[in-house]
Amino acid sequence: MSHAESADGNRVRLDKWLWAARLFKTRALAKDAIEGGKVDIDGQRPKPGKEIGLGTVMKVRQGWDEKTITVTGLSEQRRSAPEAKLLYQESEDSIKKREALAEQRKLQSAGLYANEKPDKKERRQRMAMKHWTDL
Repeated sequence: MSHAESADGNRVRLDKWLWAARLFKTRALAKDAIEGGKVDIDGQRPKPGKEIGLGTVMKVRQGWDEKTITVTGLSEQRRSAPEAKLLYQESEDSIKKREALAEQRKLQSAGLYANEKPDKKERRQRMAMKHWTDL
């Protein structure tokens, strides 16, 4: 069975496809994500058993990231990562937005003085902020 084939030739269950495309580690996690509203098809929340075909456009949220992908291949079997990549194509806008948000999160977590050790006064201020409710 190639990546363009499925059991009946042109339709695959959404939860199986998400698992086969390696977007989720298990089918149970894929099912939970679908039921939790983390997968949208045409702005609607699908059911795990919804059958999808080639050309289906969906949004998948994983952690902080949201991907807009188009189905380019169908498979019910989980294969290697390079083969799984052939099952979908992420849109250019989605890639740019994801990278920009990742960079923004990276800069926020780095902080202004990420590489400097706080001095005695700054340590006292931090401790006071942490324990201000203890007063």
